[in-house]
Amino acid sequence: MATRTSDLVGRVDPAQSFDDEALLRYAIANVGGFPQNPSRFSVSQFGHGQSNPTFRLEVESTDLKMEYVLRKKPPGVLLESAHAVEREFQVLHALGTYTSVPVPRVYCLCTDPSVIGTPFYIMEFLEGRIFIDPMLPGIPPAKKREIYRATAKALASLHSSDVNAIGLHSYGRPYNYCKRQVERWAKQYMGSTGDGKSNRNPRMLELADWLRNHMPPEDSSGMDAGLVHGDFRLDNLVFHPTQDKVVGILDWELSTLGNQFCDVAYSCLPYIVNISLNPTEKYEGLESIGLPEGIPSLAEYLADYCVASGKKWPAAHWKFYVAFSLFRGASIYAGVHCRWIFGNASGGERARNAGMKADACIDAAWAYICTESVLPQDPPPALSKPREAMRQVGEDRMEGSLSARGKFVPPQKVQDLRNRLMKFMKDHIYPMENDFYKLAHSNMRWSIHPEEERLKQLAKKEGLWNLWIPLDSASRVKNTIPGETPALLGAGLSNLEYGYLCEIMGRSVWAPQVFNCGAPDTGNMEVLMRYGNPEQMQKWLFPLLEGNIRSGFAMTEPQVASSDATNIECSITRDGDSYVINGKKWWTSGAMDPRCKVLIVMGKTDINAPKHRQQSMILVDMETPGVNVQRPLTVFGFDDAPHGHAEILFENVRVPSKNILLGEGRGFEIAQGRLGPGRLHHCMRLIGAAERGMQLMIQRAATRRVFNKLIAEHGSFLSDVAMCRVEIERTRLLILEAADQLDRVGNKEARGIIAMAKFAAPNMALKVLDMAMQVHGAAGLSGDTVLAHLWATARTLRIADGPDEVHLGTIAKLELRRARL
Repeated sequence: MATRTSDLVGRVDPAQSFDDEALLRYAIANVGGFPQNPSRFSVSQFGHGQSNPTFRLEVESTDLKMEYVLRKKPPGVLLESAHAVEREFQVLHALGTYTSVPVPRVYCLCTDPSVIGTPFYIMEFLEGRIFIDPMLPGIPPAKKREIYRATAKALASLHSSDVNAIGLHSYGRPYNYCKRQVERWAKQYMGSTGDGKSNRNPRMLELADWLRNHMPPEDSSGMDAGLVHGDFRLDNLVFHPTQDKVVGILDWELSTLGNQFCDVAYSCLPYIVNISLNPTEKYEGLESIGLPEGIPSLAEYLADYCVASGKKWPAAHWKFYVAFSLFRGASIYAGVHCRWIFGNASGGERARNAGMKADACIDAAWAYICTESVLPQDPPPALSKPREAMRQVGEDRMEGSLSARGKFVPPQKVQDLRNRLMKFMKDHIYPMENDFYKLAHSNMRWSIHPEEERLKQLAKKEGLWNLWIPLDSASRVKNTIPGETPALLGAGLSNLEYGYLCEIMGRSVWAPQVFNCGAPDTGNMEVLMRYGNPEQMQKWLFPLLEGNIRSGFAMTEPQVASSDATNIECSITRDGDSYVINGKKWWTSGAMDPRCKVLIVMGKTDINAPKHRQQSMILVDMETPGVNVQRPLTVFGFDDAPHGHAEILFENVRVPSKNILLGEGRGFEIAQGRLGPGRLHHCMRLIGAAERGMQLMIQRAATRRVFNKLIAEHGSFLSDVAMCRVEIERTRLLILEAADQLDRVGNKEARGIIAMAKFAAPNMALKVLDMAMQVHGAAGLSGDTVLAHLWATARTLRIADGPDEVHLGTIAKLELRRARL
């Protein structure tokens, strides 16, 4: 039978008691909605569970009755890193705020031990059912099947959480999780046993050695890494009072980032060993004593999980995961027994049996290791997807379902690069976003975060550097400077192939520069590769390709409408072997960066020449006298530090005549060559920004309630999110087609569809991001999410990437010409 949550409480253990009045004062001041003038306040203690002491708080006022749960560290001397209620609060807050994973709502965290003796947090009280006995006595067979299926789905739900999107990117180290855990639990076992503590079993030390020698390869690769609960089992779940669904996952003390199959195996332990602390001589698991009718077999339960999570069938290393779970269980039980010996076990007298349970886990682990076959090679066909279909689910989840894109399917080389890029983003970029933002909003914002330079070197090492470089541009460099070209000319990708990768980078405003694929450097490097001479390449191009310096592009002027480049007034006047530059530029992106060493300046060398032969481009060293950076400009309040957008005054700036690019009067020609590939990159990144917005929007809608139901259940939201998906998909296809034409017919012939892409992409991204901000409410307008920054960037590109009106004019003129009107 099920036990009601409220039936698990009793009197507070004197060894666990604290100052109720101090707690009440704290709760009134810090818990939103807590009755301010309570007439009754009582504290009782949950007897189930063996980690952090947990209490039920009941409070009443004249017209209000509320119930809460308090969870605190135990008193006394504790093992290092154990009982971290701060981490429990962190993960519960993240999951409760940003996901649909069923967890109780948390209200406050108190790290001040002077309040009630140890740190604690207060959370929601969930009334429901808890099944302590995995045999589910008294439950009809059909209901038993549904309860186990709901358990598998709950585990899959928490394993599907995107830790980067919900702020848990630094919650743990996903790689070598099992390796570290074996050492941690071995150390904890040693600390809990011997010398007047719990009895030390030598077979436990042998088991640790076996595990060290049988680590699965995915542990070091992080293939199955993600959020790990650490103690996921049936009696840590609260089920709905009447429905067979999980409403709360409890006891997150051991949660971290790591190999998620450790969670899965641990949840399967009841099939192998009886791990309850009730006094019993029977330690056999469900599959040894015979499965009660309705309870699925271990393989069937595992198949339910794999289908729900999209993970592959784990037959190859299942024996390790189970043995590891039993090893950890033995260490936990030894610790419980040790606390009982010292008088501070939260489970009271039930903890007396923990030492025997520890030995039972050790014996069960060795028996399992010695069993020849523990899991079928294929999942049960009647209850799960065929093996190949399950494999595809796992691969699609990792690759972003790229195989479903229809006409534009990239070659294997690009798919491999895309997978590596996505992994790099997940492992290194998303986890650092908050740190980058903090520096960018501090008084040190015009400095470079040291981690950025480290990530750049790592990107080089992993072959993810300069991926944007087109084949023809790379060829010109090789032909211009034979034998001296650095090995930094990208992966030999076409514009179409790079599109699939550029989209991924667009999901974070910080990513492009880490891969040396950010504007304006890519456009400036493109200019130097296509039009630079050997000396210009040696001095400026190669340092840019290396990522040792950055650059700026100075064209726009505050006093004229610069969308029509013929209006440019900045003068570039020949004087002997030099050119003298005078004028004011603004929105010179990148010029605020302390690494910015060179500008490409567009100005007029001959005002009497034909209209499109008056302009020239010239290279200007930022250290040249007369280059005065006057101020950083803001975009909807964002100054985009440390990159920045500068207003620059050029006062009699004298540069060598050899700095002219391609020759006088060639500025428009260079600009057109620069605008095609380089500016299409903005469109590609905007798809990624929109996808990030979609991801955050759906996560928010699936967790926030308005008018008694989730936002995701409202018809208006469903319609809007569907339209957002349509907008993203059709814009993606338009951009890929533009990139394909750019590769096949060149910039001039493809200018029409490039203009379409440059018009469509920012407008699409703005719609999607605006919808995401609307779903987030006030949070969407703040700096607490990336949405406002992504929106500001997208809105900027309706001007910076050429005004909509210019693109529409280009499209219309081509249509009229095609119709011969």
